[in-house]
Amino acid sequence: MDDAKIAWKIREAIHRFSGKLSARLPKTAQRLVREVVFGVQSRGSVRLSEIARSLEEKSCLKKIIERLGRQLQRPGLRQRVRENLLQLAAGRIDSGSLLVLDPTDISKPYAKKMQYLARVRDGSAGQYGDGYWCCQVVEARRRSAQVVPLYQELYSQQAPDFVSENEEILKAIRRVSRAVGKRGTWVIDRGGDREELLKPLLQQKLSFLIRQRGDRHLRWGRRLMSVEQIAARCRRRYRETIFKEAPEGEQVYHLDFGFQKVHFPGFDRPLSLVVVDGFGAKPMMLLTSMKVTRSRKSLWRVVESYLSRWRVEETIRFIKQSYQLEDIRLLRYERLRSMATLVMAAAYFACVYLGKITKLKILLQHIYQAAKRIYGIPEFRFYAIADGVKQVLFGSHSGIGRPPPAQLPFAENPLLPMEL
Repeated sequence: MDDAKIAWKIREAIHRFSGKLSARLPKTAQRLVREVVFGVQSRGSVRLSEIARSLEEKSCLKKIIERLGRQLQRPGLRQRVRENLLQLAAGRIDSGSLLVLDPTDISKPYAKKMQYLARVRDGSAGQYGDGYWCCQVVEARRRSAQVVPLYQELYSQQAPDFVSENEEILKAIRRVSRAVGKRGTWVIDRGGDREELLKPLLQQKLSFLIRQRGDRHLRWGRRLMSVEQIAARCRRRYRETIFKEAPEGEQVYHLDFGFQKVHFPGFDRPLSLVVVDGFGAKPMMLLTSMKVTRSRKSLWRVVESYLSRWRVEETIRFIKQSYQLEDIRLLRYERLRSMATLVMAAAYFACVYLGKITKLKILLQHIYQAAKRIYGIPEFRFYAIADGVKQVLFGSHSGIGRPPPAQLPFAENPLLPMEL
């Protein structure tokens, strides 16, 4: 199959996907969603100028950019796209899903006029600068390379509607839970052990797995003790060896692990504190509501679930790098937030939607080949998919084209009431 036919198939898939993503929006907003998803995929960029060029329209480039900018400012756009994306993904979430929540940053060290710029900690540079925060949720599974981008919300501490980081995290949990119910286990890194986050999770009876800093106090038997004190009394009965790929080469970890039954003060729900040695000087301490017994298999299931965060960190890098998210240059805050949501939708298209359509599965091999990667297809294959889609669409020089005559119905699940 030649690249022109592959490009036509991908365009058709983008039309159908964006039709579902923009359901219940006005036609002008539906057009924006379609054009942004196409432009981000074909140019690997969130710049409006690049998206506008990808459309191959006869209109003046400046006019196209202005039209895109106006539609990104549309009230309710971001919220509707977010709800539709969660609806599309909800059917993939079950009791084995890990809902990995990760606050990340978009660094803009040279920006001066972007609205509500805030101070963020650039994780890659290890220093503070200007930018925005993003709260992301990605679904993963133990022993599976598949990940499902679910949610991304950009926010700033300087915005008038900002309350707190805790509230942004709780919003993410509430919004995703409205779509998926109580299915899945919430996985959160250190910092997620705050009382303001743990109490709502316990009150809503959601399953969770949260790494502890060590200063949180829990009830062990009849005694109230810090997590570090409880961990010091935990017997590590079992040992496992794992291997992790890193830029400097393969890393080997010999892990010893065990657990203690605990309770959060004021709640009767039984919890487990799983303690793991081998990652550093201090033990890794995981508080979970997952069912844990004394068997090796049960305990290792918890440890493996937390280690799935490694793949999600790679997903976040994929979204930032493949679509150049940190190169975003919109000046208005609402436009920035809308673009961040649409980029998450574009990542869902590359990670999930292309492989979901049976007729397109065979195209993935052609897309991999189009990526022309020197070292072959990496384990995290979505980089190759994004590169291949960009290569095929960018080389076709025919814009997005017209929608297919019959759009697929948007009826996987009844639409949830939109939360603004």
